[in-house]
Amino acid sequence: MNIVMLTNTYLPHVGGVARSVAAFAGEYRRRGHRVLVVAPEFPQKIEDEQDVVRIPAIQNFNGSDFSMALPFSGHLSEKLDDFRPDIIHAHHPFLLGMTALRVARARELPLVFTHHTLYERYTHYVPADSQALKRFVIELATRYANLASLVFAPSRSIAELLRERGVTKPIAEVPTGVDLAQFSGGDGERARKQYRIPQSAFVLGHLGRLAPEKNLEFLAVAVADFMQRHADTHFLVVGDGPMGEQLGKLFASRGLGARLHMPGTLQGDAQRDAYSAMDGFVFASTSETQGMVLTEAMAAGVPVVALDANGAREVVRDGINGRLLAREDGNDFVAALQWLRELSPERRRRLCAEALRTAEDFSMENCAGRALELYDPLPKHSWPLDDSLYAQWMRLRNLIGAQWEILEGVGAAAGAAFQNTPPR
Repeated sequence: MNIVMLTNTYLPHVGGVARSVAAFAGEYRRRGHRVLVVAPEFPQKIEDEQDVVRIPAIQNFNGSDFSMALPFSGHLSEKLDDFRPDIIHAHHPFLLGMTALRVARARELPLVFTHHTLYERYTHYVPADSQALKRFVIELATRYANLASLVFAPSRSIAELLRERGVTKPIAEVPTGVDLAQFSGGDGERARKQYRIPQSAFVLGHLGRLAPEKNLEFLAVAVADFMQRHADTHFLVVGDGPMGEQLGKLFASRGLGARLHMPGTLQGDAQRDAYSAMDGFVFASTSETQGMVLTEAMAAGVPVVALDANGAREVVRDGINGRLLAREDGNDFVAALQWLRELSPERRRRLCAEALRTAEDFSMENCAGRALELYDPLPKHSWPLDDSLYAQWMRLRNLIGAQWEILEGVGAAAGAAFQNTPPR
């Protein structure tokens, strides 16, 4: 099967969508399928990329670490002609997502859409952020989903939310899987030594983009409160983002700067070792569609303390493989960390074993197999590559139809944005 994935964010950018696309593409290729990834250019270059088409993009959009792809590229059509796709898979509803719709319609191919993101939680990156803008992006994503042949939801919570918002096309739960081998067998002692963390310390950890939508201010305050009660507790924060400096200042103001460790973005062995150095993984985001880092931590045998929210509730089982907290309350979070710290060695071993079992349920092999099963029955069409007048006319007709669908969807979303109703 020849699969084209179009995504507005991809490696070397470190984020959930980029990692998801790379993980699925890798597993599909391992099984003998061909995958072409269409993604924006980033300032950092990856040498000798295979089967990746880079689209010109505006770098560091609005001061963020995102690249905003320009949704038109003259050489993409030629690349697609050579590749002969069977499936078009969009990972966003806008920019390259609209390109995906045009390609699917022009070539009469099935369009699959993964609803990775609660876009209304990210509108603060746009200068005109407002409740109207939040309604607009919700409606735009919903209407885009209804133009697809099939919608992938990364979790049951998101599948239910999409149905509530009016998605009528088939929705399948397809989480991003975790490569178990990639996160097991890390050397936690080596990581502690590298970051000057005592081997006897109680280490709380976090990994991800350091950005406002991740609810990091709440998390940092709760962890700092706990650390002030326990002088042997250290906090290992892996990742980069606009809130990195703010986190450093918060811990320094509490006199905890020496016990905060921020090595930046880690990959490969360094990332695996960092997970293994943790006694507990802490997570407070309520903006996720799937908590990928939660399954990664569990694959390393690390229990998780998280808020009950989309993505987390499908992974964390309270008292079994971690703690799942019903409300965003700092005292409750500190109490959960205290519970984790006071576990007996035997109880902790059971907790870690359950974390590993949970990760196995979310293995990349299982999740990619599920996605391929869903791809398989979708209708395929082998579009003729001849230059006949008829073929050119049919492509143009289909392209005009796709453009009309895009304009109609944007217009309807704009109308919904100015209704005096709260975002759903």
